[in-house]
Amino acid sequence: MNIPKEPRLYSTTFVAMAGANFAVAASFGVFFLFPLLIEKHGGTKTDIGLIMGVFALAATLCRPWVSQLIDRLGRKHSYTIGSLLMTLLPFGYITLANDLAAGYLPLLGLRIVHGVGLALCFTACFTYVADIVPPARLNEGIGMFGISGLVGLAVGPMLAELALDRWSEPAFFLTASCLAAIGFFCHLPLAETLVRGRSDTAIGFWAVLRQRKMVLIAILAVLFGFGLAGAGNFVAPLAAERRIAFVSLYFLCYSAAAVLIRLLGGRLADRVGEQRILPYALTIAGAGLLALPLVQSHLALAAVGLASGCGHGLLYPALNSWAIRNEPAAVRGKVTGIYTGALDAGNFSGSLMLGLVGEWYGLSTLFVVAGGALLTGLLVLTWGNRSSLCSSR
Repeated sequence: MNIPKEPRLYSTTFVAMAGANFAVAASFGVFFLFPLLIEKHGGTKTDIGLIMGVFALAATLCRPWVSQLIDRLGRKHSYTIGSLLMTLLPFGYITLANDLAAGYLPLLGLRIVHGVGLALCFTACFTYVADIVPPARLNEGIGMFGISGLVGLAVGPMLAELALDRWSEPAFFLTASCLAAIGFFCHLPLAETLVRGRSDTAIGFWAVLRQRKMVLIAILAVLFGFGLAGAGNFVAPLAAERRIAFVSLYFLCYSAAAVLIRLLGGRLADRVGEQRILPYALTIAGAGLLALPLVQSHLALAAVGLASGCGHGLLYPALNSWAIRNEPAAVRGKVTGIYTGALDAGNFSGSLMLGLVGEWYGLSTLFVVAGGALLTGLLVLTWGNRSSLCSSR
């Protein structure tokens, strides 16, 4: 009796694109410590929220154009443009970050273009991977591919901290540039996956966004992004305020937990369905943020990082796979753009609003608000199920 062979997931192409994603994510992760430089040069928590948040705003507002580009120009070519931007732009920070007051508006402009570059990279690479993984292993494939980004997000802050401690601020930005350059060179040998047909671009971005399933996914992604803004932008100031020196420990534990949960349960959502995973993921991720006000030591910081990472490790691939599942290749760029764009929209609004909350009420209240936003996703999911928004079109 012949046993059907399991479709192959870990191809050479998959591994190469994962390497590129690791490097670009690490370049992005370097900027998790950028708030420390903003404060060093006289910036307030509101400035941190605005400077960090405008990056996400740009990535959000450009998403319809980015998504159309990926479905027209192709996944690989779009990634080439994005990774080049991520490589070149950090050089601009070297002069602007030294004089925050004089270079404030140019710095915001630089952050805007930088956000477009990251939007191109992340949307293109996840669409590329959705094209090459077997449909029966979609959640597993996206989850395992996402590990490369999570590890990158852990390595980036560690390298950034090393650059600041041992060298200088220019070394901080050069580190980000070199990492992105690695991503650029890793993806160059890969073939394009987009096969164009007669109606490849017939369905527009906004038409896809109006579909019932995408409405619910977009709302949940906004709340997820709001919570990520708290972890990504304000954990470093919290650690500095409480004299916890090794702030990258949080990001290391966060990424390690997200990786472990995907290694152990990568196929779970493919078997039981993404919608059954989401309530647990939202609860764990929200609880991790709610616990941050209690952190007073390295051990507590590590524990909270582990909890938050578990939530992220479940939540990101479940939402992404739910968005892409059963969608034709001609609209996958738009679907991925909607999901990642909604994440960025939540990240921007979270950066700005949480910056104001932190300025007025303190960092403890800030993390309570961020965690509460994720738990609100449970209500949204319940509402979506009751109103049948989660059913396919």
